Amino acid sequence: MSEPSASSSTLLSTTDRRLLTALQARVPLEPRPFEVLGEELGLAEDEVLERCQRLSDQGIIRQVSAIFDTARLGYQSSLVAMAVDPDDLPQAAAIVSSHPGVSHNYRRDHDLNLWWTIAVPPDHDLAQHVGALHRLTGARSTRPLPTLTRYKLGVVLDVAGERSATARVDAEGAAATEAATTASNTDAAEGIDPSEIPLVRELQDHLPLQRRPFAAMAERLGMTEARLLEAAVDLRERGVMRRFAAVLRHRRAGFSANAMSVWAVPEERVDEIGQELAGYEAVTHCYRRPTYPDWPYSLFAMIHATHPAEVDRAVADMRERVGDWDHRLLYSTEEYKKERVRYFDPAFEAWRDAHVAPGDDLPDSG
Repeated sequence: MSEPSASSSTLLSTTDRRLLTALQARVPLEPRPFEVLGEELGLAEDEVLERCQRLSDQGIIRQVSAIFDTARLGYQSSLVAMAVDPDDLPQAAAIVSSHPGVSHNYRRDHDLNLWWTIAVPPDHDLAQHVGALHRLTGARSTRPLPTLTRYKLGVVLDVAGERSATARVDAEGAAATEAATTASNTDAAEGIDPSEIPLVRELQDHLPLQRRPFAAMAERLGMTEARLLEAAVDLRERGVMRRFAAVLRHRRAGFSANAMSVWAVPEERVDEIGQELAGYEAVTHCYRRPTYPDWPYSLFAMIHATHPAEVDRAVADMRERVGDWDHRLLYSTEEYKKERVRYFDPAFEAWRDAHVAPGDDLPDSG
């Protein structure tokens, strides 16, 4: 299913745009978060709530919830690229999308034409799940592309339009990116205490757009609102929760150009160039991933912009900065699935029991 058009973005006021940018950065873990946001933006609490509800109804705000670090929950995850016969692509995409751990599933303009992300719980074997999907779809080839190094991960779209596609993060932002890179290289699948699972299940749901949105959540968990917020802050400080914030439908917010830039660079320069690419404001994700004989690109930098010409400008600037290495721009031509993984959901066990067979494993990568 393709994502809705960007037409809604033309109706956004300057205040709407400032609010959307702020919501992506954080929703305060406070008893009255929209009151706090309003004070920061010079708006009354009720106006913030009214605007949030309208933007949600228009489909611009996808969800307001906790955004978790998959590995720190103990989950295994990977980007996967498949080569599927074009005539079989709709059926293969439907099979992949049916997996409860698949959050993103796109068609892209390459022989590896079906790209998806998958996460599985701590007691599951990621290789088995990917192998089962390879078998079930009848793909010609399947290339797991797990993160080897994370240089940047933070989708905060500049809805306010204050920065150009070639803008760079400031010194403070660059330092934060470098720190995140260092931390990601030592991250392990840590997991959480089983007693925290009900909290994670609550925090991953869409936050009610009301004055005290955490109150009902706390009541369901049998704790006070103050204790729930304290526990949520603890998850954030431990890095289990990356942030509590809004996720937007980027096309409806005006970002109609979504391109994955991939780069084949010398091994000894991967980290240097990865950090350079991560320094662009237009780059929302930047990773080092494995290569294959039919896939020589080790660096991935996702670019979100308002128009393909802005993507081209950003890539031209990147080439001047890092060198004119072999690179490609892969646009998503169809969106089959884009939704948050529901962690600790019984659907994972049901899918494994129904679909994983003896012998399922990562397909031959030769």
